[in-house]
Amino acid sequence: MAGLVTVFGSGVMTNSVPETENNDVLFIIGSNTKENHPIVALRMLKAVKKGAKLIVADPRRVPLVKHAHLWLKQRHGTDVALLNSMMHVMIKEGLVNKNFIEERTEGFEKAAAAVEEYTPEVGEKITGVPKEKIIEAARIYAAGKNAAIYYTMGITQHSHGTDNVYSLANLVLMAGNLGRESVGLNPLRGQNNVQGASDMACAPNVFPGYQKVIDKEVRAKFETEWKVNLSDKIGMTAIDMMYAADAGKLKALYIMGENPVMSDADQKHTIHALKSLEFLVVQDIFMTKTAELADVVLPAACFAEKDGTFTNTDRRVQRVRKAVNPPGDARDDSWIIMELSRAMGYEMNYGSMSEVFDEVGRLWKNVAGINYRRIEERGIQWPCPTTDHPGTPYMFKGTFPIGKAKFSAIKFNPSLELPDEEYPFTLSTGRQLLQYHTGTMTRRVKAIDKAAPEAYVEINPADAGRMSIDNGAMVRVTSRRGSIMLKAKVTNVPDIGVVFIPFHYSEAAANVLTNPVYDPICKIPELKVCAVKLEKIQEDQNHAA
Repeated sequence: MAGLVTVFGSGVMTNSVPETENNDVLFIIGSNTKENHPIVALRMLKAVKKGAKLIVADPRRVPLVKHAHLWLKQRHGTDVALLNSMMHVMIKEGLVNKNFIEERTEGFEKAAAAVEEYTPEVGEKITGVPKEKIIEAARIYAAGKNAAIYYTMGITQHSHGTDNVYSLANLVLMAGNLGRESVGLNPLRGQNNVQGASDMACAPNVFPGYQKVIDKEVRAKFETEWKVNLSDKIGMTAIDMMYAADAGKLKALYIMGENPVMSDADQKHTIHALKSLEFLVVQDIFMTKTAELADVVLPAACFAEKDGTFTNTDRRVQRVRKAVNPPGDARDDSWIIMELSRAMGYEMNYGSMSEVFDEVGRLWKNVAGINYRRIEERGIQWPCPTTDHPGTPYMFKGTFPIGKAKFSAIKFNPSLELPDEEYPFTLSTGRQLLQYHTGTMTRRVKAIDKAAPEAYVEINPADAGRMSIDNGAMVRVTSRRGSIMLKAKVTNVPDIGVVFIPFHYSEAAANVLTNPVYDPICKIPELKVCAVKLEKIQEDQNHAA
């Protein structure tokens, strides 16, 4: 988040979920909140019932649109142009928070110069959103006393995802919507402990607490605690590893609680990369599509079979308690890691998970005040630097840890694979309400799978009519990387020329189709935009298949 990225990373909510109910403006962009974060969406709807204005910016007619004061239906991948045009209006009409900008930020002039060319007319041409709606959105957001922004992977899963986030940071800084209750820039995390995994350094460039491995003083602190010498080299991201494996530069891979065969772009490439390894270890609770390729599978315990903590989307550290014993030979992730470490010559001597968390507190000041006793009944939100500190519902009150927050000068860059004559449709992928992520757990629940049993492709009625595709008919969807067959769902949710496929279903995996290009900074693949073509499958072809 512009200058905020250097403090806590790109995915930290500045405010808390309960504050949502007191927003007077909610700007939701790139987030199908009602299906993917339904509990948060309930709080959003409570705010709307209190009179809050809801702006939804999404290429699809997602469920929250029917509650929205304003729907900005931008073309896929044009978020920067939309946001720059809104900021252009705010600057031209004197709607920016001058006091906040002068006192708490730097670099505004460069950001303002970058958005100068993005008039509402230019914004309309690029995004397809009428200029009147761009102007109205800018005015509504700027006028809100408690205006908050919420986003998810519709913003980040692009080849320019970092630019998208920087643009949102620019917008929130121009309005001065940070450091107060019920405002902020709030990325909603997609899984239950993604925030905790990020906090604990599941990234190749940081130690726990987002402390950089290249920082000598930071490294020395961890070396003293762990009694080892630590490398100052930044490691590979997950996507870098796949390319390295494919090129024969990576010999072995240890995958824990992840199913990249289903979740990574371009499934064919992912499978080839994993098969190119000399040795693959997968640690998981079920035999996933990725685990089927492994040389060794380590059976892990699920959440109800172990002790520890989860950190939720708004930084709240909460206890997880063992309720039942794991089946068969399954073991806690922590036990497996400690045994592997011991076998490799490094003893990890922890008597309990509370000792591990106490160590984290010694090494990262933002959780130094949290311990298992304090979160026995209720979680605490970090930063919490001391044991008498109550935790921090909203961040950046009065100051930023880096001094002044930094604006960024961002220009619009289109997605890297757009529709053409051969592949005339734009494909976007994502989740639906009833299935979860790669389906590893939910597709084993009979009631859930009965309600959402099969893959589908959403097609606009105009496109379906033109191609004589009936609702429920089988179609073939093909990209430059492969093709899948699945049922058509004729609906007004996608726009004309756009199709949508949920990625939960292995028998018609959306990521057979997706483009493996990725953002050069954060290395997230462009899962939200690629070019495809549709073909109606005739009855005789269907039987043959």
